Amino acid sequence: MSAPRVIATDLDGTLLGTGGAFSERSQHVLRAARGLGVEVVAVTARPPRVFDEWAALAASLDAAICSNGAIVYAPAARMIESTRTLDAETAAAVAKTLRAALPSVKLAVETGFAVVAEPGYAKVCSVGDKRVFVETRDAIFAADQIVKLLAHDPASSADELLTAARAAGLTGVHLSHSGGEGLLEISPAGVSKAAALASWCAARGVDSTEVIAFGDMPNDAPMLQWAGRSFAVAGAHPEAVAAASDRCGPNDDDGVARAIEAILTLAGGAA
Repeated sequence: MSAPRVIATDLDGTLLGTGGAFSERSQHVLRAARGLGVEVVAVTARPPRVFDEWAALAASLDAAICSNGAIVYAPAARMIESTRTLDAETAAAVAKTLRAALPSVKLAVETGFAVVAEPGYAKVCSVGDKRVFVETRDAIFAADQIVKLLAHDPASSADELLTAARAAGLTGVHLSHSGGEGLLEISPAGVSKAAALASWCAARGVDSTEVIAFGDMPNDAPMLQWAGRSFAVAGAHPEAVAAASDRCGPNDDDGVARAIEAILTLAGGAA
């Protein structure tokens, strides 16, 4: 068995432990993989600014696909390579329909650099929180750019919001969630972790069969289905489990690192 050419992994709840812990074991195995010529790509709902705080993680990556596929980022160079945006008109129309279906949600937009939020938006990012409040809901759509529309209701689960949004007949967008409490994430149509990873790989002549992916949430499911081999971590959301070809241990027990160690050992490389 040969080593994969690309390892693609979600971060929160997957590679990282509770509180964003990046273990010594995970650091070691990613260094070992890269030493064998395997490219390591983080594929996350997080914006690029988190890598300012996660310096050790940034140094362990070849690339980061951020904001659920809207932004491709080079952590070592601290440079955004490409951005896919949601136009303000579509975002406003989706927000109107969404508010009719879910009147208690508060809205914000992620620009890649900050979250521009309406009054009352209470979701706090655990890393890289940077909220800018504007006076009215309509004012959020005047942001410099929109990579995600965010809908938050602390009284609802992310699954409840996603189910309601899917039933609302929204068009021109891609709906998902990454497990954030009461948070629905809305991307431009055609933008997802899977689509961005497929494009990144195609530009390097890498086929899906040469990719191993790891994830745990609905926003990971298309990526897990696309990759030649994929792992849902223990405790993953049912949508991620259904999409993955394999299972690995929990994030707090280095499940991803252990799986990569086994893969590299079978491929004849030192982990």
